[in-house]
Amino acid sequence: MEQYYIGVDIGGTFIKAGVCNGQGKILAKSAIPTGKERPYRAIAEDMAKQIYALCEEAKISLSSVVGVGAGSPGNIDSATGTVIYSPNIRWDNVPIGACLSELIGKPVRLTNDANAAALGEARFGAGKKYSDSLFITLGTGVGGGIVIGGKLFEGFRSAGAEVGHTVIHVGGEPCACGRSGCFEAYASATALIRETKKAMERAPQSLMWKYAPTSDEVTGKTAFDAAQAGDLAAQAVIDSYILHLGEGIVNLINILRPEVVILGGGVCAQGDALLVPLRKHVEKYSYGGMQHAPVLVEIASLGNDAGLLGAAALLM
Repeated sequence: MEQYYIGVDIGGTFIKAGVCNGQGKILAKSAIPTGKERPYRAIAEDMAKQIYALCEEAKISLSSVVGVGAGSPGNIDSATGTVIYSPNIRWDNVPIGACLSELIGKPVRLTNDANAAALGEARFGAGKKYSDSLFITLGTGVGGGIVIGGKLFEGFRSAGAEVGHTVIHVGGEPCACGRSGCFEAYASATALIRETKKAMERAPQSLMWKYAPTSDEVTGKTAFDAAQAGDLAAQAVIDSYILHLGEGIVNLINILRPEVVILGGGVCAQGDALLVPLRKHVEKYSYGGMQHAPVLVEIASLGNDAGLLGAAALLM
């Protein structure tokens, strides 16, 4: 009998789940509202209903499912399946893994959502050819996950791999974590938008105003669009962003020396405009150069399915 796996990606707004086989083929998937204001057991009950419905849609029995893997934002104790703290869902010491396991009668494994995405890309996506990979997601913050020898590295009590909270500028921009000058404060999409707005205020004739007539319309794409049209102020924003992103990546390469760094998040939609200069920076400044132990920089390939597939892979 073929075995199947269920992956769950818990978010503050939606819970995405899917049934897949051992090759990472998704047979059925769905999304339901999280309803984070409710007690956690009510949320777990909805997840259980979602899982039963997915098995029915995929035309498989629950008995053929090995177990459920789940990724959640926040600080996670993967050994006990407990969300220690998650501001996104307002959970504090919530045993969501044990609760869901009790409801469906299957083992449940839990990890941080960025870790799950890292494992998904490593197993089935841009990192599947490599044993050691580093995943970095550039979104509201900078998240990450580390895979060594094909296995997820989570650190002591699953609290490691917070790559966004390494300082690259002492006394620099304030970070949501309470420190200043973090990688996240310079390389997130939030940081890119902040610096774009500053540049626009300094350059009222900039083409950036054409793409974002008001500051509320500025996105991570604004400076890239204007730079492509020849705007020098916009190009300066991008150059500075890539400099800081590159420095953070080089630091991580020098510590971990993975075979590949995989980038995810909306900023990566800029493709070569981001990737070409970033690769040059990484190749130039990584310790020892790239002759002996070259490191590739690639764009993630699984999109929104990375977390779901990585969560499922926790059981594989």
